[in-house]
Amino acid sequence: MNGQGDRQGDGQGHGQGAARRDDADEFELDLRDWMARGAEAVRPAAVPYPEIVRQGRAERRNRRLAAAGAALVALAVVPVTTLDLTGNGHGTGGGPAAVAAADGGPKPSAPPPSPRLPPGPAAPATPGQLADGITLQAAATGLELCLAYDRQNSRSGFGQEDLGKASDYRILLAHRSTGNDNSPGDGRYIVAVKEAPRQTRLICLVKDGRASGLNTSLGGGSDPEGGPVRPDINGGKLYLQKLSSEGPWKLPYRWGSIGTVDPGVARVTVSYGGTPVEAALDHGWFAATGILDRSVTKAPRVKGFDAQGKQVYDSDQDKAYEKSLP
Repeated sequence: MNGQGDRQGDGQGHGQGAARRDDADEFELDLRDWMARGAEAVRPAAVPYPEIVRQGRAERRNRRLAAAGAALVALAVVPVTTLDLTGNGHGTGGGPAAVAAADGGPKPSAPPPSPRLPPGPAAPATPGQLADGITLQAAATGLELCLAYDRQNSRSGFGQEDLGKASDYRILLAHRSTGNDNSPGDGRYIVAVKEAPRQTRLICLVKDGRASGLNTSLGGGSDPEGGPVRPDINGGKLYLQKLSSEGPWKLPYRWGSIGTVDPGVARVTVSYGGTPVEAALDHGWFAATGILDRSVTKAPRVKGFDAQGKQVYDSDQDKAYEKSLP
């Protein structure tokens, strides 16, 4: 009995255990299937990479367009700002200055006018008449000093004629002067002429900012019977450094020669111790300058020619011309 009962009990227990295991296995399979479906349900979808790339490109393109638009707006504003800074308020749109004026705001003030310099002398006919680096402004300053010197040293009641203003004159010649034992230090000679109300020629020495040795002549300062070319009778101031009895000259020496010419004279040459120099013809005057590298005893030789090249004047044949140096 016991044996049969034990076998029956064992078989029955074994069957029940197997049934339980089958149920557990089925539950486990169901659980796994349920978990798999749940995991699939909560799993995130795949990242849409192409869409992200397209969106990024679109955003970058929009940013570039926005930056370009801002730059165009800035460029459009610049001219208006410029008008505002200059303060002129001109332009087709009126500009900020016009708007400020319409609103009753402060109006831009005009820049102060530049100081106007007094009119000076006219320039010579050729650049070569201003020698040794002397500019027209420097020559004009020298002329002003000469005229002021004349006003300060003129005595009324002696029939002296007022020389007028610098604007009445034209610079005829300007070049350096070489000092000597009696007048040490170099300076510059200023030669100026005017035609009205009376023909006047002025020669003046300017040294260390002061004028001296002023010489003037009326009617050209020459002998009207001297011929078609008339060297200035006081022109020795420009080419004589010192008297022959005062010793040797300081070389090289800058010299000048001036005078008047008739309308028929087309060319003038001046020779002073060397090769002839072509003179400038300037409104009825001639002016020449050169460099002397040796002492001389003869005055400059002046020749004049007409338009056909024919010689019409030679200072060596002019009885009124002083041919030797003192």
